[in-house]
Amino acid sequence: MAQGTVQVTHTGTSRWRRRTGEYASLAAALEAAADGDVLTVAPGTYRENLVVQRAVTLRGPENSPGSVRIAPVDGVPLTVRASAVVQDLHVEGQDAAAPALLVEEGTPELADIRIVTRSAAGIEVRGGARPTVRRCTVDNPAGVGIAVLDGGGGVFEECEVVAAGQSGVAVRGGAHPRLERCRVHHTSGAGLSATGENSALEAVGCEIYEVRGSGVQITARATGHLTDCDVHRTTADGVTLDTDAVLTLADCRIHDIPENAVDLRSRSVLTLTRTSVRQFGRNGLSVWDPGTRVDANQCEIFDSTGDYPAVWVSDGATVVLDSCRVHDVPDALFVLDRGSRADVVDSDLSQVRNTAVSVSDGATAQLDDCRIRDAATGAWFRDHGSGGTLNNCSLDGMQTGVIVTKGADPTIERCTVDSPAEAGFYVSAGGRGSFLDCRVTGSAGYGFHVIDGCRTTLKKCRTERCARGGYEFADGGPDPASGTGPVVEDCTGDESGGLRQPAAVRETAVQTLTQSPGLLGTVPGPRPSEPEAPAEPVRTSKDVLGELDALVGLDSVKREVRALTDMIEVGRRRQQAGLKAASVKRHLVFTGSPGTGKTTVARLYGEILASLGVLDKGHLVEVSRVDLVGEHIGSTAIRTQEAFDRARGGVLFIDEAYALSPEDSGRDFGKEAIDTLVKLMEDHRDAVVVIVAGYTAEMERFLSVNPGVASRFSRTITFCDYDAGELLRIVEQQAEEHEYRLAPGAPEALLKYFTDLPKGPAFGNGRTARQTFEAMVERHASRVAQLAEPSTDDLTLLYAEDLPEVS
Repeated sequence: MAQGTVQVTHTGTSRWRRRTGEYASLAAALEAAADGDVLTVAPGTYRENLVVQRAVTLRGPENSPGSVRIAPVDGVPLTVRASAVVQDLHVEGQDAAAPALLVEEGTPELADIRIVTRSAAGIEVRGGARPTVRRCTVDNPAGVGIAVLDGGGGVFEECEVVAAGQSGVAVRGGAHPRLERCRVHHTSGAGLSATGENSALEAVGCEIYEVRGSGVQITARATGHLTDCDVHRTTADGVTLDTDAVLTLADCRIHDIPENAVDLRSRSVLTLTRTSVRQFGRNGLSVWDPGTRVDANQCEIFDSTGDYPAVWVSDGATVVLDSCRVHDVPDALFVLDRGSRADVVDSDLSQVRNTAVSVSDGATAQLDDCRIRDAATGAWFRDHGSGGTLNNCSLDGMQTGVIVTKGADPTIERCTVDSPAEAGFYVSAGGRGSFLDCRVTGSAGYGFHVIDGCRTTLKKCRTERCARGGYEFADGGPDPASGTGPVVEDCTGDESGGLRQPAAVRETAVQTLTQSPGLLGTVPGPRPSEPEAPAEPVRTSKDVLGELDALVGLDSVKREVRALTDMIEVGRRRQQAGLKAASVKRHLVFTGSPGTGKTTVARLYGEILASLGVLDKGHLVEVSRVDLVGEHIGSTAIRTQEAFDRARGGVLFIDEAYALSPEDSGRDFGKEAIDTLVKLMEDHRDAVVVIVAGYTAEMERFLSVNPGVASRFSRTITFCDYDAGELLRIVEQQAEEHEYRLAPGAPEALLKYFTDLPKGPAFGNGRTARQTFEAMVERHASRVAQLAEPSTDDLTLLYAEDLPEVS
């Protein structure tokens, strides 16, 4: 029963005047009214379900906002199916399965309506409806604030969602609304959400905040376009894109986000223009998966509140930064995984606590005309397959300008490093790289520091005022017989000692294609949106030892590992029987040349200890000097502690451990890493197993000058070089794994090839065998590609002629 009356005013011709007057119910008034009539509702509460089916004006009294309440017991309080005008009403709903205000048809104008409800949706627009909604507020803690569905559209101006139990604004089913100067806050789902093909959301001058979820969520082929919008104070990511979503952000501000400011996955595409991202707890931009892409122009990413890279690119994604600024962050740009790529043009990376640009696990980064300032490391190309180009970039105020390690092979061209604390360019651990027309000035250490006989190319480079020397080629220098060591052409320096020119040969080395775990253990990754898969069950020691036995060669290594395993197993059983067990030191020293399986055996050893209950997880954390030794006082202990913590419950494998104690140590911080490690091994003797590895002679020297380290290790296991027959078996295994076969005569040719191959310091053992197989596959492909209709034998047989030449 209505508690007021309805005044219907007709302004048309005289024959309709009978409709003018007062009605006891809204339903009666709406029934009597025709297009163009004005229905003025007296103050009161109306327990009616209204349906507006004509182009009338339905309004409350002037200067009395909120005095007319539409509040039925259930169902939809107000349905609009015509191009009507509805204003100055207070709508309340109680039906969790229905909206409070439903717009189904026409182009109605809705203004100054306040919706306080516990409904499925505060306002729902569907079908062919195209309303204009002005100055309306929605308070719906039980459901969606505004839902636009099934091809619906319309314009929402200066509206506000003050509370929503789900999304603030939800768009799906091909709907396409436009929001202007709206505010969405205190939602329990996404602030703005669009999902489904042909769904589109446009927002201009809007603010999304205090959201228990993502601020903006675009998924499943939906699109969005936000201009001059603010997204802040969410509990999840600021902006989320997933599964072929497309979003454009122009002149927007994303800030005060505890998780990722922007997270993209599964072929989504984001374009940012003149947009700022600040105060984020994880990544500013987190970009995942092949086909996912971000194009940012004139944007600023800064003021991170967490310990994560500002821009994270992985799993084959692509990021382009053009005329952007990234500053006051732990790390600026991390690109990892094969197929991932970052292109950075005319941008500034500054005030970076750790590494400005990190490239690893086969990723690529290209920086053109960029400026990197005030970072611990300017750019770090970490491992095999990782590369790219730095072109015409300046690096100022670094500890180290550019680091290249573990087979990475970037091109650094026309770059300048000014005033580094340690080195302008540092290459170690099998790193490569080409440095063309580069310059280092004012280094407190070296200009170019190349160790481990790395095959690096320096052409037309120059150093000036480098305190320890312009060029340092340490750890054995070049080996002309094997093609190791740096290649230096037309380089100059103003140091009194002059340039020490290595006599390196010019042949091209075979590129390694073995995978590396990388050096990213210290980098916290962005949290996946899906729950992590449960850990795989731990294999039994018998299974792991079976895998060890399947390895080619390494007979003495297998005996040592089995003996150690038997000691641990019997000791465990004696303890279970209440007997004393002999103390077994589990820390090991691995000595031998590269490519002899040290890392693989370390991984299996960890699994064995986990299967015996000695370690909790048995995982392997591989580090080297560059992961443990910092650039300034105090940072080394922190890095070493972090590496040790990552290895808790598993194995800490320190490759080339002798580099922690160079013969000419001077004020080197490597000793600090050793001292910290020894103390951690003593304080947490059951938490981590430590394995130190390296060349035999260098490791003997390392242990002799560090007796505190030597006393912590129970035994040394020596990994001998593979002989020609064992290298042949590795190639045969590779061929079987990749579904190739060796043709008659090929095994004999391989045996002769490995016998004749020079065995210098750079000889790769098992790695060389894998490189040889890969070279044969490449030559096979070139040969078979010329055949019009190759047979199965043509596609699988590798012949002696496919072998590369002995270099």
